[in-house]
Amino acid sequence: MTEQTPTEPAHDPEVLQLAAKVFDLARHGDTDTLAAYVDAGVPVNLTNDRGDSLIMLAAYHGHLDAVLALLQRGADADRTNDRGQTPLAGAVFKGEDEIVRTLLAHGADPAAGTPSAVEAAGVFGRQDLLELFRGQ
Repeated sequence: MTEQTPTEPAHDPEVLQLAAKVFDLARHGDTDTLAAYVDAGVPVNLTNDRGDSLIMLAAYHGHLDAVLALLQRGADADRTNDRGQTPLAGAVFKGEDEIVRTLLAHGADPAAGTPSAVEAAGVFGRQDLLELFRGQ
């Protein structure tokens, strides 16, 4: 008889299905359900196969309430994805000014990442954001 080893959690189909669901919640801004999953034990800084965190997906897709809920639960506002991008730079890229201000208020570094939020604001000619970043 061969001994069977349990499936690693990261490769367990049920865990992968749950993770995909949680990433979709962040992407679509289902704040209450997303917060409930994090409160129940899903890591607030969980990342997908591209290194995108829950807060990155929520910020990039313009879901302020989800961003706030994740920040209140300890999400890392400066966590970079596999391409070196931060949630703040993603929010600048997408023109999500309120999310930019919220991330800054929670300690996001406008110089972090590649390209940084400062660099992204410069590329898009966002003098207002460049001035905001200088005040940080």
